[in-house]
Amino acid sequence: MLLIISACQRRDKLRSPLERLPFDNVVLRKLPLDPSEDPGVRTVRGACFSRVQPQPLKNPRFVAVSSGALALLGLSEEEVEKDPLGAEYLSGSRLMPGSEPAAHCYCGHQFGQFAGQLGDGAACYLGEVKAPADQSPELLKENPSGRWEIQVKGAGLTPYSRQADGRKVLRSSIREFLCSEAVFALGMPTTRAGSIVTSDSQVMRDVFYSGNPRMERCSVVLRIAPTFIRFGSFEIFKQADEFTGRQGPSYGRDEIRTQMLDYVIETFYPEIQQNHSDPVERNTAFFREVMLRTARLVAQWQCVGFCHGVLNTDNMSILGLTLDYGPFGFMDRFDPDFICNASDNSGRYSYQAQPAICRWNLARLAEALSPDLPSERAQAVLDEYLPLYNTFYLQNMRRKLGLLRKEEPEDEVLITNFMQTMHNTGADFTNTFRSLSQISCPVEGEAADDTEAIKQATELLLQQCASLQELKAASRPTMDPRELAMLLSMAQSNPMLFNILSDRKTVARQLEKLSRLKELLETTEEELKAKQTEDWACWIKQYRQRLARECEGVSDVKMVQEERVQVMDSTNPCVVLRNYIAQNAIEAAENGDFSEVQRVLKVLEKPFCVQEGLEQLAWVGRRGMEEPGERDEGEQGEPEEDGRGAGNRVLVPYDSKPPAWANEICVT
Repeated sequence: MLLIISACQRRDKLRSPLERLPFDNVVLRKLPLDPSEDPGVRTVRGACFSRVQPQPLKNPRFVAVSSGALALLGLSEEEVEKDPLGAEYLSGSRLMPGSEPAAHCYCGHQFGQFAGQLGDGAACYLGEVKAPADQSPELLKENPSGRWEIQVKGAGLTPYSRQADGRKVLRSSIREFLCSEAVFALGMPTTRAGSIVTSDSQVMRDVFYSGNPRMERCSVVLRIAPTFIRFGSFEIFKQADEFTGRQGPSYGRDEIRTQMLDYVIETFYPEIQQNHSDPVERNTAFFREVMLRTARLVAQWQCVGFCHGVLNTDNMSILGLTLDYGPFGFMDRFDPDFICNASDNSGRYSYQAQPAICRWNLARLAEALSPDLPSERAQAVLDEYLPLYNTFYLQNMRRKLGLLRKEEPEDEVLITNFMQTMHNTGADFTNTFRSLSQISCPVEGEAADDTEAIKQATELLLQQCASLQELKAASRPTMDPRELAMLLSMAQSNPMLFNILSDRKTVARQLEKLSRLKELLETTEEELKAKQTEDWACWIKQYRQRLARECEGVSDVKMVQEERVQVMDSTNPCVVLRNYIAQNAIEAAENGDFSEVQRVLKVLEKPFCVQEGLEQLAWVGRRGMEEPGERDEGEQGEPEEDGRGAGNRVLVPYDSKPPAWANEICVT
């Protein structure tokens, strides 16, 4: 017996850390597996997962790895990068011992319409890795299962690939990798990205829908989360939809829905399971917790100017995590109507629509959980959503404005006026918030409306405002004038046809842009600067009056100011993953230089720190003509971004306002 144990120990020592990962693939034992192993695309009935075989890449190699994400699995960056088989294992090209590749079946409402079966068309579950024994209690509280699910995205065909090939290329992979880690560093719940691997395998992509396809390198992202189960996972049991006629592939299999609900609550919400013996009470408490996490998450998005882009029900995590990074965008110039997904013509997933859309998605989840979750109980929980969201939003915004000691009813008005002033002046979202900590509380003997103090603060914020040329460009209608005129005429003559082709909200937005453009065309640069100065001076006066009340009754105003600056500078990032930063990294990587991806990752890991000497090579003098937006690898709702050839280069700090060419980047 001792000899056998000794031999096993010797063999274990010879295995690499990746080969020693302790897999425990519980979900495949707890939920139904598709009995068919047919590799072809098909409708999967009565199952939550299908076994698949990842398709190996030719000569896989690392582009970048995230040490923080890999540490969740007990791995170090150095040992993974030095492992000669590391890139093969983390791209699915070679299976690690204990891995059981599978694809998850789910449905979804896409752009408001039920789409039927979707599923992991390019992602592949590799298994669940037991958390290291020394994992922090805080992480284990966030992930009570004690296991981390790992996926490879871009590993080839699954039964859910539809008309696609299950592959991803460098462009989409770099965006997902960088944004997953950037969102985590900003303190928002998210799935993680452990690595990105590229290869010599190639696929054909028509990047610009121009009829000129080109070959691109296949690439794979390693994704990590407690689970990738989503709202749409419960929609596989949906009856025929009254609008689309589609139904879930497992309609009528209510016992599987209950089985999946039990699994999710027992595994990821153990306190709710322990505290409620009655199933209805338990399920209501579960739905309330999902609602709370979703409200808190979208409030965090709004407060950093993050726009997801495709908030379909299949992209909503059952754990309240940011999930599936496609046509996302961090806002540059503040615009409540900001749309990061150029194919979202109606603005359904615009920045200001996100809170309401998340509630709509929660309502679809509630429907999917019925009758395990009675409709009247679900409605009562949904009624709590908006007040809860507003509470989270105001809490976050007070910290961003440094209002820490008092909560006043007027704070909401102050915040609203601030956002409106940013919009009116075309101010940069990230940099304007970051600048606020430099506006100090009035000191003893200084009036809140002190002229010199307001002037200095105004000059500070004016640096972040848009020029007349930038505002004109932003105000140009995106709809062809002839199309707009036709729709306006149709709205009067044939309202029914108008409602089929467009909607009043979209047309109204185009008319607002026209009106704003007309106003700007009649404005000089000097007049604009004067108006921006007036707007900011007015708001700064209100702000300093509010800051003065923060210091009332305080003996040490200096200490209050220092605390305020510390909180604000740890809440308002100085750098986010702007589209042009990602684009530069993509172009460098496509030319064989992965250092910019690695460099950007390091910067994004410390978004609240001023990092000296970290200027990036920003490419200017692009091809001289605007390109249409890129397409994805064939899966609906997941984008690529505009790519342009490198020309001259200039040094641009990562925390600067974007260069002019950034406005031409089109993510669809």
